[in-house]
Amino acid sequence: MAGVFLLAFVSGVLAVRLGLPAFLGYLAVGVLLGLGGFPGDRLLDLFADLGVYLLLFTVGLGLRLERLFRKEVLGTGALQLLLLPPFLLLLYLLGLAQNPLALLVLAVALINPSTVLLARVLQGRGELAALHGQMALGISVFLDVASLALLILVGFQGAGPSGFLVLLFPLLRPLLVRLFALAQGAELKLLLGVALALLGAEAARLLGAPEALGALFMGLGLARHPGAGEVAERLWALREIFLLGFFVKAGMAVGPDGVFAGLLLLLVLLLKPLFLFLPLVRQGFRARTAFLVGLGLATYSEFALVAAGVLQALGSMTEQGVGAVALAVGGSFLLAAPLLQRAHRLYEAWKPWLARLERPGLHPDEEPQGALGARWLVVGMGRTGAAAYRFLVERGEAVLGLDSDPSKVEYHTAKGRRVLYGDAEDPALWEGLDLTGVRGVILALPDLEARLRATRALRQRGFRGVVGAVSYAREEDAPLKEAGVDVIFHPLLEAGERLAERVLQEGEA
Repeated sequence: MAGVFLLAFVSGVLAVRLGLPAFLGYLAVGVLLGLGGFPGDRLLDLFADLGVYLLLFTVGLGLRLERLFRKEVLGTGALQLLLLPPFLLLLYLLGLAQNPLALLVLAVALINPSTVLLARVLQGRGELAALHGQMALGISVFLDVASLALLILVGFQGAGPSGFLVLLFPLLRPLLVRLFALAQGAELKLLLGVALALLGAEAARLLGAPEALGALFMGLGLARHPGAGEVAERLWALREIFLLGFFVKAGMAVGPDGVFAGLLLLLVLLLKPLFLFLPLVRQGFRARTAFLVGLGLATYSEFALVAAGVLQALGSMTEQGVGAVALAVGGSFLLAAPLLQRAHRLYEAWKPWLARLERPGLHPDEEPQGALGARWLVVGMGRTGAAAYRFLVERGEAVLGLDSDPSKVEYHTAKGRRVLYGDAEDPALWEGLDLTGVRGVILALPDLEARLRATRALRQRGFRGVVGAVSYAREEDAPLKEAGVDVIFHPLLEAGERLAERVLQEGEA
């Protein structure tokens, strides 16, 4: 087993170097082991089981149904279920599931996109809080919950009356909260999380219910607790290590019988962006927002692989079926990762055709056409941007703030500040924005690429005013200067220098 773990480490490192999740490397190791006739190992089985228990326990900890109750999330998420007929037909013809309910679970799980890859790409671009980022993650969570609900149904299909007692695990919340209060220190919180996940799984087994669902409902007992996020964070690394076993086992299931099915599933994947793009455009969103959401969700979820594993454990899916799903999930990541990294450039290339599908009139993600008489623009209304905005207002300057996070726009507007929705990475913002009378633009954006895109767009349209930008590393200075930034500010470095200066002044007083 030591050799398997070392091989998985090397393969995981290669996957990460290619900009892919490490689990794709583990899947590849499993495929190689399967082709080499590796018989499996009890330790690998144990790792796989523990990984699934911890995964579903943390899913229960983090379940927030209120995130789903937005019109565009509910409407677009529900419309994704229109993909069910082609998926159900394909899965039925391929014979991947053993009964109708398992077939439905697998179909919904495959409709579900990968939240992990999406969040990683959005975070890397600093777009987690942007409108398209929030919508994509909301739709993904909606489909996660739909898949989870169906998985629970199929899990209880063969359970006796005692098995349904697992549904009462969340009622243990007062006891769980008390135990959490006793867990002082990071190591005790980690131990409590592992113990509760295993307790839920073992109790479910004794009651005649699926063990994975026992871990899930035990996690629901601590959902919405102020410390639930901390427990989930502590468990994250441990969970990922144990899931190594699950992904290696899934890769081992890939065989000649599953290759054809996996490739067909990849072909059907082409329908997903279309079924996301069109509903959003019809709801009035701009083509750019709809495209970014659609492309962001054009993957199969790693949760589909977990669902396939649970279905196999319940006897509702064959090993060849798990292998086909593993191939489809891995293939979707390989196809989507480079496309997601180039999402903005792809939209600009296809904009002439995509923009024709927009509905006329105002859009929910409409960007401003003028600076409203402002002499200064502050782009990015986080801490640094908000501080710059307040400073300029106190100096009597006319200022307008722009941000791609609707919640920040709403917050600052409620405070009486002039802040509008605007995505600095959207060239259409700078093309349509009347900058007459604007003396300067402050770019307080966390992502370097966003600052570079905004600066280039400003200079390309002939803006001759001052452009100031934050820089979080000396290595960012040269490309910012080359793009056309006049003033560079290092908030982290200069804050330390100012602190040291004031301490010296106080010490000399």
